[in-house]
Amino acid sequence: MKTIDKIYVNGAFVTPHGTEVAELINPSNNTVIGTVQLGDVEDTRKAIASAKAAFKSFSQTTKEQRLEYLQKMYEAIAKRQDELTEVMVREYGGTLQFSKMSTLNALNSIQSAMETLKQVELVRTVGQSQVHMEPVGVVGIITPWNASNSFISNKLSTAIAAGCTAVIKPSEMSALQTQILTECLHEAGLPAGVFNIVNGRGDVVGAEISRHPDIAKISFTGSTQVGKSIARNAADSMKRITLELGGKSPNIILEDANFETAVPLAIQAAFMNSGQACVAGTRLLVPETHLEEVKKLVKETVEHVKVGNPQDADTAVGPLVSKKQYDRVQSYIRLGLEEGAELLTGGIGQPSGLEAGNFVKPTVFVNVNNQMRIAREEIFGPVLSVISYKTEEEAIEIANDTDYGLQAYVSSSDEKRAHQVAGQLHAGRVLINCLKHDPMAPFGGFKQSGLGREYGIFGLEAYLEPKTIIE
Repeated sequence: MKTIDKIYVNGAFVTPHGTEVAELINPSNNTVIGTVQLGDVEDTRKAIASAKAAFKSFSQTTKEQRLEYLQKMYEAIAKRQDELTEVMVREYGGTLQFSKMSTLNALNSIQSAMETLKQVELVRTVGQSQVHMEPVGVVGIITPWNASNSFISNKLSTAIAAGCTAVIKPSEMSALQTQILTECLHEAGLPAGVFNIVNGRGDVVGAEISRHPDIAKISFTGSTQVGKSIARNAADSMKRITLELGGKSPNIILEDANFETAVPLAIQAAFMNSGQACVAGTRLLVPETHLEEVKKLVKETVEHVKVGNPQDADTAVGPLVSKKQYDRVQSYIRLGLEEGAELLTGGIGQPSGLEAGNFVKPTVFVNVNNQMRIAREEIFGPVLSVISYKTEEEAIEIANDTDYGLQAYVSSSDEKRAHQVAGQLHAGRVLINCLKHDPMAPFGGFKQSGLGREYGIFGLEAYLEPKTIIE
């Protein structure tokens, strides 16, 4: 049982002013594994003041100094890579395979920030003028629970590369993970105040960050509903915002695809991170003429998807993060049945032998139409909707008929055709015949999937303000 009773402000672990204590629950068996003392508005204001004071000198650092800090940050996290993975499995319920990848993504994002900083021109000649790319100021970083340390590492490393300081509000449900990462960052020897971390609730700490006048920019990953609230709060002081929000990603299998490989890949895309992924391909669009073949392949594939102990190397779907999230996903499965979708596999309740945890049966609905709520709303669990189409044009129309536009997938044996389809999809990223992540390429969404981009030069420039100097 771990007790976390400190936050991190101005280069030190300090006792928060806030007194509320939250329990940390292992979602595999719903046992209490720790407690965290939550910060409040006063703690948040102290953290912001610390970051504001540190910004005066840190904003003047050179590329070389920032690269040195990022390298130390990378080395400190790399040393505790196994611990960071293990605690993610235990506290969040992420499968071992996903948690290893998430920790690696954290490290890769720091390397990406370093490579981008080396390449970017911070002073540019445009026309007859000189343009200086200057750090925007104090950044508020607000992250979710589904890949906590990866999100923090990416956003913070980008802020440091830009010369910004930061106040970070991670999910209070990720406090054990945050604690180890904070210890790593402390060991890296970043100047006091460059980063500050306050465990706390979104409606307390997050709200104060989003409305405080000394926060110049917010980088948020989470739900569309919360993102809208942050944008409204940020508008009063014209904060710059990067919002990476929800998704309902379409996965189009074209009729010339190799269905033997495309269908298992689609199941991976839908059930990645136990379905708790904003980029999950939860709408599978298949040719009407291949529907029966797809149903057979889906059923065979899902039967071999191991649900269970996230510590086992071959587990593909672990528990959902909380009982609340489990109940939410169960309600959507019931809704799918009520809407008249055909249940191909899975359904209500927990898999046999896993009743103690927040485990959901991997569920696939077929004969879904795109107007059903299970096809339009983000479920955030291992639930896949299969939608058939008659023509390629109809597939593209269905794919784009959504409030979201974060990621999309296309499977085809014809590369040129796949690119033609990808070019017509309204999504920030389109993956063709693969499941990959490129930490140098921009990531973010169209429509209600967010504003702005992260990673690489597009992500870095969101933390910089161009100043034109004319002689």
